[in-house]
Amino acid sequence: MKKILFVCLGNICRSPAADGIFAGMIESKGFSDKLACDSCGTGDWHIGDLPDPRMRAAGQRRGYRFTHRARQLCRADYENFDLIIAMDAQNRSDILARAPEGFDAARVKLFTEFCSGKFASLGGVPDPYWSGDDGFDQVLDILENGCANLFSAQTE
Repeated sequence: MKKILFVCLGNICRSPAADGIFAGMIESKGFSDKLACDSCGTGDWHIGDLPDPRMRAAGQRRGYRFTHRARQLCRADYENFDLIIAMDAQNRSDILARAPEGFDAARVKLFTEFCSGKFASLGGVPDPYWSGDDGFDQVLDILENGCANLFSAQTE
């Protein structure tokens, strides 16, 4: 089974939404025996919290239920996940800085590497935490695009 980890800063906006979207694809397309996913944050401010209420509301409008509880990236994640996907360049840098000696850095990718169309040129998924409600919808657009492409790449 291939395991994918989505990582953002606090694990309350981007990464739990990506996790929820991707997990829904895994389940609805019958790949639960081949793929698994989870999410975490590089920071520890929100450990145990549900995703931001604005992200949950934006997701609910699209039929998603984001119920993940925030957790922080830990050493076991480097061993347990085949692919670690950072939401932006700073998260990628933080993930690599904490990696154990001998860890294959090629297993860490930027989420936007999987995006296509108008999202392909983004340098990262913007953090909607400080934005208005439309920022959460914009992030969901990006995540849906990238997750669909990631799913296709993992199931070919």
